[in-house]
Amino acid sequence: MKTLQINVLDSGGGANAVNRLHQGLLNKGIDSRLLVGSSKIQSDRIKNTPSRNRLDKLICSMTWRLGLNYVDTITSFNIPQHPFFQEAEIINFHNLHGGYFNYLAIPKLTEYKPTVWTLHDMWSFTGHCVYSYDCDRWKIGCGKCPYPDTYPGVQMDNTYLEWRLKNWVYSRSNLVIVTLTKWLTEEAKQSILNRFPIHHIPNGIDSQAYQPIESELCKQILDIPKNKKVLMFAAQNLQDSRKGGDLLYQILVKLPESLKSDCVLLILGNGGEEISQLVGIPSINLGYVTGDRMKSIAYSASDLFLCPTRADNLPMVLQESMACGTPMVSFDIGGVPDLVRPNITGYLAKAEDPNDFRNGIIQLLEDMNLREKMGQNSRKIATEEYSLELQAQRYIELYQQTLNL
Repeated sequence: MKTLQINVLDSGGGANAVNRLHQGLLNKGIDSRLLVGSSKIQSDRIKNTPSRNRLDKLICSMTWRLGLNYVDTITSFNIPQHPFFQEAEIINFHNLHGGYFNYLAIPKLTEYKPTVWTLHDMWSFTGHCVYSYDCDRWKIGCGKCPYPDTYPGVQMDNTYLEWRLKNWVYSRSNLVIVTLTKWLTEEAKQSILNRFPIHHIPNGIDSQAYQPIESELCKQILDIPKNKKVLMFAAQNLQDSRKGGDLLYQILVKLPESLKSDCVLLILGNGGEEISQLVGIPSINLGYVTGDRMKSIAYSASDLFLCPTRADNLPMVLQESMACGTPMVSFDIGGVPDLVRPNITGYLAKAEDPNDFRNGIIQLLEDMNLREKMGQNSRKIATEEYSLELQAQRYIELYQQTLNL
């Protein structure tokens, strides 16, 4: 079977999930290739989508002012001419937002090849946003958008028009939808995508690359005193409001002073330099880390992984933490409860409630036996429910089913 994954990037952030699926399929003997907006990995199995030309950029200058995103890349209609597309038996879309793909081309592409679309967020069925927070106007056609500035932001509120354009596209397309979480499955079933078959297949995690390493050794590597409890926080951009950096400040600044003196804050990501000064907890900032081994060392050195996210689907950092046997504290939003299971893998606080989140940290830090039990549960669930092999096998079965339709 020859498959083609189409995504905005081939590595970094959420693109790592697509690359892991790609590798998982290769490990299963499937001929998988990637077509991406911008490639960083050197491989004959990864190529860039057709480059935007001057006409694309001219159209973009007009449509952007009208509040319409991603309808300017005319070169997307040339993808069927790409050798990767022509040789593939089945196509798998991933994130189609990001300025490299024109969603108006979906009907043409799905006319040529059976197509699966893996949803990594809500963008496919909203009037512009990737997460709608407390807004559910996407169920009735959008318009009067309460969050026009959220990614991808719009200059003018034409969200009703963009929603109708997407609805028109889907009425002329042939798709099979994949969702990563129970939450997004239910959202998709209430959206304009409910005309298509919807399947729930979570992302997989490489449980060999991410596995528990002896904690004292990891602390020694990171120069952390062995008697300190380690709180870890990670995000590609710590200043991203959706990732809750400001909530983390509210959570940590009011921790009991006796607890602060026993803790070290371990930070992965860009923009975390000021946090330790503001909250009064010594910190180690590793910056943006890409290597699986170094991330495994960080998770394994940590007593708790903190994820104060405001909106998320299936955060990879939580899967990585689980695979390394590190308990988690997060908010009850989106797909997070699939991973952070109360009294099993971590503490699930009320959405955007810093006090409840803080209570979770205190409770788990004071109960070493509970943390150890949660760590063991996390590792077990990661290997049994979220293995790359299981994910790849589920996709292979879905591809075969789609090809036989």
